[in-house]
Amino acid sequence: MVASPLIYGGLGAAREPGQRHKALERAGLPASQELVRLNGAAMVVGGVALALGIKPKLAALGLACSITATTVVGHPFWREEDEVSRKSQTIQFYKNAAILGGLLLEIAA
Repeated sequence: MVASPLIYGGLGAAREPGQRHKALERAGLPASQELVRLNGAAMVVGGVALALGIKPKLAALGLACSITATTVVGHPFWREEDEVSRKSQTIQFYKNAAILGGLLLEIAA
């Protein structure tokens, strides 16, 4: 179950990066749709591997790295001035933190 939101979200990012590259720019990184697509593809590959039990610890480790970067860059709620945006980003941040917790449990098991 931990893999499902990563596969779904990764597939969306890989297929259509949309405006996600702007979050990279705000974080001081190169604003690249290719980086967004690469991160999305990594989430899909890692998520499928985890879901199928193919090298699950390695898959969880890769996904943990990817979701950590995605969370810090993509959901910086502490920078939001608008209350609605702050609340939305906070929810996404903590949702990703919960997924990270599941991945860490897999790594430790």
